[in-house]
Amino acid sequence: MKASRWASREVDVTGSGRRKRADGQESQRRILDAAAEIAGERGYDGTSISAVSKRCGLPASSIYWHFTDKDELIAAVIERSFETWLAAVQLPDEQAGDPAERAAAMSVGVAKALLETPDFLRLGLLLTLERRPTEPTARTRFLQVREVARDRVQAALDALAPGLPEASARRLTTYALAGADGLFIAHQIHGDDVDLLEMFALHARLLTDAIARESADGAGSVP
Repeated sequence: MKASRWASREVDVTGSGRRKRADGQESQRRILDAAAEIAGERGYDGTSISAVSKRCGLPASSIYWHFTDKDELIAAVIERSFETWLAAVQLPDEQAGDPAERAAAMSVGVAKALLETPDFLRLGLLLTLERRPTEPTARTRFLQVREVARDRVQAALDALAPGLPEASARRLTTYALAGADGLFIAHQIHGDDVDLLEMFALHARLLTDAIARESADGAGSVP
């Protein structure tokens, strides 16, 4: 992925420059943390620069120095959370066990990352379900990073089942992402009554079974 949009704008040429850069990065962190909290509480429409300013303790001018407007700020919240989550979407190598065990380990890792950094999925799903005359930058950014996630999941399926037909891989990737979305929403609704790690492990087992069936069907169709 290209460099983060919120990368510091200071030029680090002296000790003073380095301090300014560190201060700028800390300001960005505070702004993004505050925006994530408020957007999680009030949604996209309920988030405002003034509310973020009050929550993070920085003047609005500081926020506008880093971000053009609220839309770009929310897009940055989504991207930051997504980058943290994406690091967990890694399939363990073959030494970690059979395909089912590898899939379960990856799935549980994804669930843990969602518990720690839920902002990109929570805000992204809200924005995706809304229909607006003008599409927010934040919604566009979510759809872009969603494609990155889709590619990563399909690559994991291809690694688990190298002979899986292309159509099957696409279908199961859609199933994997949709199932993850549903489990995340269930946890948002019911809280700790839904054990997200346990549910993702179950999701991985069901997905592994589906991969085995699709692989067998594909092999049986070869003349």
